[in-house]
Amino acid sequence: MNISRMGESQRLDQTARKTAAARPAPAAVTAAVTRGVARWLDDMGFASLTEFKLGNGRRADVVGLNAAGTILMVEVKSTPEDFRSDAKWLDYVPYCDGFTFAVPPQFPWQILPATCGVVMADAHSAAVMRDAPRHPLHAARRKALTLRFALAAGQRLSSIIDPRL
Repeated sequence: MNISRMGESQRLDQTARKTAAARPAPAAVTAAVTRGVARWLDDMGFASLTEFKLGNGRRADVVGLNAAGTILMVEVKSTPEDFRSDAKWLDYVPYCDGFTFAVPPQFPWQILPATCGVVMADAHSAAVMRDAPRHPLHAARRKALTLRFALAAGQRLSSIIDPRL
């Protein structure tokens, strides 16, 4: 009897390991979604930066800036648990004209707040599930963010030319 239980336990353990192995690591999902979001923003005429530091000290996952000066922020969430355990995205909303979440295809995007946009993305592309409501920034904040964006982009480009920079 003990042997059959041990066999069942081993089978369950093997099944759990196979299931876990089939699921990509959250970091890999986040990287794929981030890449898809950057491509989507580019297709819409936005330049984008990842890990963009805001004036309040927070770091947005992806920020897009277009020729009209519109600033779009995107928060990448790889799992529902990732979303539920992190409320700092609320601190990003005052720093953009539109805020959206980006999630992988298997994410139950309907759990995300209705007051935010939703984009479903993989490593190759993205599709808008819900448009981000627009709330225009104050001119002074827009100018400060645009300058911060330009400075960050220039510094990142310089570091490619010379890593010491």
